[in-house]
Amino acid sequence: MSIGKRVAAEFFGTFWLVFGGCGSAVLAAAFPSLGIGFTGVALAFGLTVLTMAYAVGHVSGGHFNPAVSVGLAAGGRFPFGELVPYVVAQVLGAIAAAAVLYFIASGKPGFEAGGFASNGYGELSPGHYPLQAALVCEIVMTFFFVFVIMGATHAAAPSGFAPIAIGLALTLIHLVSIPVTNTSVNPARSTGVALFASTAAVSQLWLFWLAPLVGGALGGFAWRALFGDARR
Repeated sequence: MSIGKRVAAEFFGTFWLVFGGCGSAVLAAAFPSLGIGFTGVALAFGLTVLTMAYAVGHVSGGHFNPAVSVGLAAGGRFPFGELVPYVVAQVLGAIAAAAVLYFIASGKPGFEAGGFASNGYGELSPGHYPLQAALVCEIVMTFFFVFVIMGATHAAAPSGFAPIAIGLALTLIHLVSIPVTNTSVNPARSTGVALFASTAAVSQLWLFWLAPLVGGALGGFAWRALFGDARR
């Protein structure tokens, strides 16, 4: 596929991830009497990746996340020279999704943006976890997310099932880490909603770029070092 088609796929895939995942948190998580809660939000994020991986994964590889792109590059599965257009498309897709979500959410009487599904530590953490806990959590979670992706998409893995494993991995990650950071593992996702939050989320964005990128790179490198071979 041409680079134009691939970055378009990354834009729409990331849009869907942010709109579906963050949208579930903003619109449905605490809906009176019938809210879906943390479990529902975790499942929503997993479903966005699963569905878009099947829809456009064959076009772009289905990254939808700068940390995944960096991790796959570190693991030898993606050329470093194409990181910039992929990351730009992912961030733009996330911002566009957050803008549409904000437009919909703001139609509710008495709407206040508040955290707007943004990520944070300290006072902005759902469980008030400190910076060091948030940093370690995001690095470890992104490490294993990319580690799973590397293994599930290997040529020797069962064909056609990778999106299921990857979607379930993201669901599990959210089930564990929502109380800590509201779960990022994705700098684009963090950036999109932070721009519309009425908190200090933008001032904490540095951590949700640094930690996922480090974790992703380590995950890709570790999988390649331990298990990599020519069949990929």
